[in-house]
Amino acid sequence: MSHVATLLTNPKSPALDTVLVENLRSAWGGGATRWLAPGEAAEFVLPAPPGNFRAIWQELQELGVDLNVQSAEGRRKALLIADMDSTMIQQECIDELADEAGVGARVAEITARAMNGELDFEGALKERVGLLKGLNSAVIDTVLSKRITLMPGAGALLATMKAHGAHAVLVSGGFTVFAGRVAAQLGFDEYRANVLLVQDGHLTGKVAMPILGRDAKVRTLQETTARLGITPEQAVAVGDGANDLGMLQMAGMGVALHAKPAVAAQCDLRINHGDLSALLYLQGYRREEFADQAGKPAAG
Repeated sequence: MSHVATLLTNPKSPALDTVLVENLRSAWGGGATRWLAPGEAAEFVLPAPPGNFRAIWQELQELGVDLNVQSAEGRRKALLIADMDSTMIQQECIDELADEAGVGARVAEITARAMNGELDFEGALKERVGLLKGLNSAVIDTVLSKRITLMPGAGALLATMKAHGAHAVLVSGGFTVFAGRVAAQLGFDEYRANVLLVQDGHLTGKVAMPILGRDAKVRTLQETTARLGITPEQAVAVGDGANDLGMLQMAGMGVALHAKPAVAAQCDLRINHGDLSALLYLQGYRREEFADQAGKPAAG
């Protein structure tokens, strides 16, 4: 079975060196280089995974280049299943709410430890939500309008995959009040998340049960692929936290995006420098094949 090596860098500063790519291709006995985007992404086919992959990966990380090797077969996926916080958006919604409530530092500390797998996700979520008790629910709209921004590449990823017939599911350990808005903005077909409980216009400090965590994300992947008549192998999953590991490891293409160290260490495909457009390059799409959010190839 042949493999393919993909090299890419940050689209905001595309500086993927041709000599570097060709030297690596030659050293590994790869096929002809296929440039997916000038200065930004390139790939070549390999007869087998190289034994020194991780050492070369580390060297390229220091140059701001992401390197991934995967099977060349079946790279175009029929399902995108994505985490939301710090994945499809650049923030952690609960941290933003906590900042408005004046407990930002405490909640952010718990979030970081939970996402790195140091704390039980369900217990950590309950503790953080408890610190929001009494917060005016109107703050949610304030956070949505003033604090939440999409991850670069998110629009292109959704539009391009959907233009090629893929189904898209947003599955978040965060909250429906945010996931619904993000899903609608980006064009996800469906979303799942936790429900913040509100009474008399204020957060109660509790979340509806059962809590959507790691196991629920795995079940979402299983249930969605079964409903669509495909297999998990035909899915690309993306996330950054410990509660994403189950679905990342089950999907045919599980991508750790700017992930916590303990999470990245357990994933074969890692993106630390690129943005969400990296998921398209990993599937073999060229930049000129990217679609805008109307589903048409982007101009230029």
